[in-house]
Amino acid sequence: MAGGDVQKNLRVPYLLFCLLRLGEKVMKKLHFPEPFVHKHEPLRNINEIIDEKLTFAQSTADRVARIMGSWKFIIIQSSILAFWAVLNIVAWTRHWDPYPFILMNLFLSLQAAYTAPVIMMSQNRLAARDRIEAHQDFLVNQKAEEEVRAILTHLAAQDHALAIIHQTLDSLVTSPDTSGELEDHRDKHDAN
Repeated sequence: MAGGDVQKNLRVPYLLFCLLRLGEKVMKKLHFPEPFVHKHEPLRNINEIIDEKLTFAQSTADRVARIMGSWKFIIIQSSILAFWAVLNIVAWTRHWDPYPFILMNLFLSLQAAYTAPVIMMSQNRLAARDRIEAHQDFLVNQKAEEEVRAILTHLAAQDHALAIIHQTLDSLVTSPDTSGELEDHRDKHDAN
């Protein structure tokens, strides 16, 4: 065998020899943190939480706000008001609400008087929903921070373990005891 082949053939058994020695010396020194255990309740869907607390009045307020806050409502109401005005201006026989359309103004005032508080109720409920969402976000952030802290602790333990393993390998390669054992190992390998 050429010199390079002998060196190459000795490398694998020597590596195994070093690993066995490493296992004996180092494994007792290595300490890792306990596995991370989730101590929190599972997260719940905010929509489910809110739907559980939703009353009939609140759902009605939401429906009214959704309908009155749409283009469809504005177009229909504008069409009705325009039809009302045109019909009262050009009526041939009887004007039930002549210009300045006092009856129409009364209906519009009544509509505004009742819809404004209903829309405010819906807005208050949405504000309560926002508070619940903010609290849920806070809980998620807290849990994520706890898990990241556990990961960083585990990584620090791995760094420490790798440093111990590296030191032990260096001491195995450079110590006089190991070099004598290596010579014995080489002699056994040459005999085979």
